[in-house]
Amino acid sequence: MESTEYAVIGAGLAGASTAWHLAARGHEVTVLERSTPANDAGSSHGSARIFRYAYEDGFYTRLLQRSEEGWAELARLSGRELITATGSVDYGAERDPAALAGVLAACGVEHELLGAEEARGRWPQIAFDTDVLWHPGAGVIDAQETVMAMVGAAADHGARLETGWAAESVVRDGPAFVVTAEDGRTLRAGRVVVAAGGWLPRLLGALPLPEGFLGAMPHLEVRQEQAYHFPYAESPAEAPATWPTFIHMRRGWTAYGLPGGRDAGFRGQKIAEFNGGKVLPSAADQDGVIDPENRRRVVEYVREYLPGLVPEPYAETTCLFTNTPTEDFVIDSAGGITVVSPARGTGPSSRP
Repeated sequence: MESTEYAVIGAGLAGASTAWHLAARGHEVTVLERSTPANDAGSSHGSARIFRYAYEDGFYTRLLQRSEEGWAELARLSGRELITATGSVDYGAERDPAALAGVLAACGVEHELLGAEEARGRWPQIAFDTDVLWHPGAGVIDAQETVMAMVGAAADHGARLETGWAAESVVRDGPAFVVTAEDGRTLRAGRVVVAAGGWLPRLLGALPLPEGFLGAMPHLEVRQEQAYHFPYAESPAEAPATWPTFIHMRRGWTAYGLPGGRDAGFRGQKIAEFNGGKVLPSAADQDGVIDPENRRRVVEYVREYLPGLVPEPYAETTCLFTNTPTEDFVIDSAGGITVVSPARGTGPSSRP
């Protein structure tokens, strides 16, 4: 049986980042990925995820500030452009732009609080309905390139990547663990980090964790979300530079949007309803089918609030959200096993 000091289950953004930093500190690391890094059955694929500083809890804003050095290091090591600066706008009756501005002010993050009319003058392609928070440091993460950069950086420090390795169980074996794959392969590991994203709810019961640990674990809700690409009403060659990312929270409805990047040919904005998809037992139950009612709601939203877009999607996709009730991270350890689950509102890719 092969052995390793650390087994990292999952090569999405969380797992790849964990592997990179462990390997950079001199640890022996093996990454076990059920498919391939940044595959489209998970949450870390594609070129368009929101990077932002505006959170209700300043803890997350400060984490973003601390991450800046790491992002710069990863871009330098990989030679890849990982974050495209677009700035971001937050608005809507349930978003409370003034409170968000207070958080950014306390953390020293550049921002402006604008009235709706002033904001419409700056971004006529968006029909703002409240005051607007603008912070120019936000942008778009290329999730796929980021994962590949992290995997490459981990490999440069000696980490090993196993693809097509779907972990099914972890069993304690003396001071170590035996990780078994669905096809029967095994790996002995001194410590295990589980960063399995939407597969985590199904895998939790197969981990040798104390009952108290499992009982304190917040409920993990997996959703099959839907996102749509709407064409720019103006020239696609010019439009992306004028569009910020946005989060718009009305009562009972949250929409988000961002330039779609290469995911849909650089010619449209990616728009979605936050938590608008069906709840799944785990990622294994996704079917990739778009809900026509969700599509109708998003199209109507675009028609009413985004005059800079043609309200007819030219591309659509599904992706996975893994949520906790508070949208906070899960990062905890017990007896040599660490469970990592970024929530979709506060994860390394923020909102898809």
